[in-house]
Amino acid sequence: MTCYPSNPLIEAVAKEGIRPVAFRHERGAIMAADGFSRTSDRQKFGVVAIQSQAGAENAMGGIAQAFADNVPVLVLPGGVFLNQIGVKPNFSASQHYQHITKNVEAIYRPQDVGAAMRRALHALKNGPGGPVVVELTQDATDADVPEKNLNFQSPSCFRSQPSTADIKDATTALLNAKNPLLWAGQGVLMAGASEELTALAELVGAPVFCTMPGKSAMDERHPLCLGSGSGLTTMAAGKWLTESDLILALGSSLTRTFYGQPIRNRKILIQNTDNEADINKDENVDIGLLGDTKLTLQALIEEVKAQKGEAEADSRALKAAIAEARSAWLQEWAPILESDEQPINTYRVIHEINQVLDNENSIVTHDAGAPRDSMVPFYHATVPHSYVGWGKTTHLGFGIPLMIGAKMANPDKFCLNLMGDGAFGMSGLDIETAVRSGFAITTVVLNNGGMATYPGGFPTAREEFGVSHMQGDYAKIAQGMGAVGITVEQAGELAPALERAKELNGDGKTCLIDVHSNMEPRKSRY
Repeated sequence: MTCYPSNPLIEAVAKEGIRPVAFRHERGAIMAADGFSRTSDRQKFGVVAIQSQAGAENAMGGIAQAFADNVPVLVLPGGVFLNQIGVKPNFSASQHYQHITKNVEAIYRPQDVGAAMRRALHALKNGPGGPVVVELTQDATDADVPEKNLNFQSPSCFRSQPSTADIKDATTALLNAKNPLLWAGQGVLMAGASEELTALAELVGAPVFCTMPGKSAMDERHPLCLGSGSGLTTMAAGKWLTESDLILALGSSLTRTFYGQPIRNRKILIQNTDNEADINKDENVDIGLLGDTKLTLQALIEEVKAQKGEAEADSRALKAAIAEARSAWLQEWAPILESDEQPINTYRVIHEINQVLDNENSIVTHDAGAPRDSMVPFYHATVPHSYVGWGKTTHLGFGIPLMIGAKMANPDKFCLNLMGDGAFGMSGLDIETAVRSGFAITTVVLNNGGMATYPGGFPTAREEFGVSHMQGDYAKIAQGMGAVGITVEQAGELAPALERAKELNGDGKTCLIDVHSNMEPRKSRY
């Protein structure tokens, strides 16, 4: 359980042998629980205990992030006495969190604990994901739960699948399409449906594009994988997103966002989601497949076999075309990815991460802005959650607590986040949390002295008053918090630094690599 700074549950869970991990800010505690949940496929959930009043106020940004990205997190803020609810300036989470949570309520009496937690856990396990909040009023936490109310039983997970008719219609449309495309969202990962996604792609001979939250749903080394995209993407993905005549979106909200690829041109659109509100939200959907993504994929596979037979499609020509597009793209970018320029460019950093890491045994993420734009197309995601994508809202500083949470859920994995110096300012002190807790992670900071995403904004403010400029010796700051700081000024130093970080993390030591980088302007737009 993550926490900060005070809540009756912190002592209560400690007495039960559950470890509370204190962060340096409530937002960080929420974001770490988010990272725990994102990498646990709804089998386990991040839980957060935070203080009432100011603590609950501080947590709103992290909760909003989880809400935007449909991540199930259980948040347990403290509350005031019943006779103080609604009295200014008291802050009530149950009253103010209504629009940034999937479910929120307060426990007013100790005998209501079981019913409230049953509803909370049902919401976490079933339907669309999202943060669930149960406010613990002072009256309830000051009293014991009556013995007759101690017979709590956690609710089960109930999964649904689309109707047989909708599955048949979707399959017929998919098989009749000349150039279909499978679009994989976060729901594929949450449902543990990567194997089924690959099987369907091979069966019908269709390429696969992964959204940023869905990146790692399919091994990007697979010859039918086009890669991934945020607002930027690979050449192969750009080509097939444009030329496809049908898109089957799996586990995706199809939300229109600056941090995702648009639906290009008019085409037949089939959408699978576990949230009916997503269907026809931003796009005109021809066939809606409401239900669990794994069950949906299994039903589609069986129906494809029933309509066309069990033999896999002959995809040799398609695979060759994808390989050609992938090769042309990498040839175009090779001089940048392998450049020795100084200051170091962002793409060389990502190239070295790809070369050094054991991707199957690593979890990698990025922060918002330039690190996201550079990493999403070029990092090689292999197994599910070897990469963690996020960002319908883009809170700077998410990467550090996210990776601490991922490390909590996956202690044997090497966990790395790539962030800018601006993002470090938002959560850098949680490097100390990683050190203190023993959840050793590696942070790579692109130290370019400014906000790289806004080079053209407010020129007068920037030039005359230094707005968007920043400075710092981040390796030294990390050392001051008990981590190992490594400074990298030349491209040739990147690989040894990453190898050293792997060794240090393996020994339980948190590491920060301070990379003196450029203000990278180049983007993979296709």
